[in-house]
Amino acid sequence: MNYWLMKSEPDCFSIDDLKRVKVEPWDGIRNYQARNMMRDDMKVGDKALFYHSNASKETGVVGVMNIASEAYPDPTQFDPKSDHPDPKSDPENPRWLLVDVKFAEKLPRTVTLAELKTKKTLHKMRLLQKGNRLSIMPVKKAEFDYIIKLSAK
Repeated sequence: MNYWLMKSEPDCFSIDDLKRVKVEPWDGIRNYQARNMMRDDMKVGDKALFYHSNASKETGVVGVMNIASEAYPDPTQFDPKSDHPDPKSDPENPRWLLVDVKFAEKLPRTVTLAELKTKKTLHKMRLLQKGNRLSIMPVKKAEFDYIIKLSAK
């Protein structure tokens, strides 16, 4: 099993939205490295930390979700009215992919980015590395478990 951190802006799609709809396509990824991770490394059943980025209240980890599908073409790339169109993407050879995610749990509290930065245990976590702005990134099992424990405090 692999572990991930996946970012979403809460005014666009939040943990509460996922809790309400249960399963949702994780669309709009327009970064080749993130796309390749979904395509090559994500598997059904993998776990992901749901991270609210650019949040008006608190930026941080707010929940857990499961990867619910293999990667498949993101239909928003072909829709000029979507928030994420890509007129250069070809339906015969789609450029962008997505996976479906399934709600697992909302954490008892947000584990903020500021708090994560104070934990020596997490100092090598990819999220905390300078210049890392990926919306999807791998997380080590120990990091995943530690963050879940932090949320209960």
